Amino acid sequence: MTATAIRTPDIKDIVVPVLSSLPGAAASTKPATQVLPLLSPILRQRVQLLADASTDPWIRLLTYDTSKVSRLTEIAQSGSLEPHPVSGEIEIDWDYDAHIKYRRLDQETLQTLVVLGEFDLFVRLIYCTGDKEGGGDGWRVGEVGVASDPSPLAAFGGFDNISEAEKSFQSLNAPSSRQSNRGDTLAINGRLSSAAAAEEDDDDDDDYWGRYDATPSRTPAVKRSPAPQSNSQTSLPDPYRSKSAEDAYYAQYDSVQPAMDPHDPDEEIEHIQAPPPLGLARPPQFQDSPEGAELNETSGAWTLAEPPRSPSARSNRSQDDDRAAPLIHPRPASSASSKGSQTVAKLEECAEKREASEFGVKQHISRSIRSLFLLSRSSGIDREEFETMVKTELDVLGMVEEDI
Repeated sequence: MTATAIRTPDIKDIVVPVLSSLPGAAASTKPATQVLPLLSPILRQRVQLLADASTDPWIRLLTYDTSKVSRLTEIAQSGSLEPHPVSGEIEIDWDYDAHIKYRRLDQETLQTLVVLGEFDLFVRLIYCTGDKEGGGDGWRVGEVGVASDPSPLAAFGGFDNISEAEKSFQSLNAPSSRQSNRGDTLAINGRLSSAAAAEEDDDDDDDYWGRYDATPSRTPAVKRSPAPQSNSQTSLPDPYRSKSAEDAYYAQYDSVQPAMDPHDPDEEIEHIQAPPPLGLARPPQFQDSPEGAELNETSGAWTLAEPPRSPSARSNRSQDDDRAAPLIHPRPASSASSKGSQTVAKLEECAEKREASEFGVKQHISRSIRSLFLLSRSSGIDREEFETMVKTELDVLGMVEEDI
């Protein structure tokens, strides 16, 4: 799309019919058919699809700023857009009241902004190609909105004619211009976009991913267990680590117990024996016998602990034994043995099996009687006759029950 192929839009022929349809658009839900060809393909499709799906006037679809819909409706219903009674057209001083600007956004988009200060309206035109419904290539209405608070001219920018807009776009996109104006920012659609930001981001990404290419490739070292190693184990030499101050520093953490490792060697104590109650000790005949230890623990056969005696007190040992004899605790009778508990468990298991078998037998009898009733009913036997037959069989069974 070049500047020589695009003609300056005929503002009057495009804008006036759209402005004349605004009073009707503020009251009707269906768009006017003579206005649709003047709209851009995107705005035309928006009006056609959304107008049928709502009961609101279709004037709200001409603007993309929903906060200005009420103001746009108010302008359309104010009577300022009514045609002159003599000429039949809306009176607009195009040389004084109309402000027109042009700008090119990209290689495919050329826009024209028409601001009508007297009516507080603006019309944004877009040059469309291949628009068969609109009559081919030409200028179409892309939006109709309110021109105040804020002013669309400040956000739009633009130039006084198409040639200046084309030159500005070409100069900004030239290779030499991109290098010299790398830090400059461009005002597009009222937003500031930096041309250098994208290139700098690309450079940063290249530097970031380039670090992975510089990483030396090698076989990873052997993973150690998180559990602490005992003092008897010797550490294996690591061929990939050099002896340095850093290795010595991190070697201090080798003996640290990991928080997620449940294994604690300090808790492993062999031949753990529970200490007796205070002042009591095991009988000497059961101290070295495992069976005797188990018997004493289960039956509670604890005896008084014999205090350490000095050589001078050994002669009075018999007197101490006679004095401690009345204080020996009685040995209580043993509780139920493990065999008794196993017998109880077996009895409970047999009872559960018996209950389950009885329940299954009852279910079988119930289903059998139900099947017999359905069979008799299908054969023409009513319920009373079926009950009589069942009772008769039960009575007969009571007489011959002993013979069975």
